[in-house]
Amino acid sequence: AAMAAEETPLTGVGLAAAPEAAPAGWTVITVTVEGAAANLGKGFGHKGGGYLCVSRGGAPVVTDVQVLSDRSPQPAGYTRASEFPEPRHGLSRKKRVYVKLVPPEAAGTAVLALQLSSKSRALPQHLKIGEIGNFALWCKKGPVLLTSPQPVPRPRTISAGLKQLSLQAPDSDPSSWLFLNPLPLLFPAMDGVPFILHPRFESKLSSGSNATLASLNVKSLADIEEEYNYAFVVERTAAARLPPGVC
Repeated sequence: AAMAAEETPLTGVGLAAAPEAAPAGWTVITVTVEGAAANLGKGFGHKGGGYLCVSRGGAPVVTDVQVLSDRSPQPAGYTRASEFPEPRHGLSRKKRVYVKLVPPEAAGTAVLALQLSSKSRALPQHLKIGEIGNFALWCKKGPVLLTSPQPVPRPRTISAGLKQLSLQAPDSDPSSWLFLNPLPLLFPAMDGVPFILHPRFESKLSSGSNATLASLNVKSLADIEEEYNYAFVVERTAAARLPPGVC
């Protein structure tokens, strides 16, 4: 089952000039936890303010978020948050948002959600990242749940003995092999049910190379039809449905 959205790690953090400016697949944080409009105001690269937005699904995952002054150097191992659209070069910013991206298998824990609140509010089970605009920025972290790869079935091997029973050439595609399904068998010492041999094996019987086959009482189709009143309707119907070249 798919993980709930709040349990899926973030894969990106961005700033959008307006809610409609965020690309497809990104979720815009338009309100705070109190329900107030979450416009960050001026100072984030866009004249009309901006909105935080996040993306989920895929890799790498966000393991940390920092909000720093525009004068602070970019932290090692962090990348600048995406901006939609990319603002004009040289436009002043009060603060920048940085994210740390790590492959899921190396992450351990990741950021699962971001929330904005009033600066005086505390959010249980969340870590305060800092202040951005007129709000406090919070994140919720949790373990990265890796999906186990589906087991690959081992290829089935066919013994040499079974290959000899195939009606196809040894080098042909195994999926096209038609194995000899026994017709009603005749074992006088057992249940007396008739059977016939495929013509390929009649030579073995006539040559006497197979003592087991030579000891069997082999009857023709006509003998079986007459003696057991067995018309081979099922077998003939099945044979008629086989594609050309199989038999």
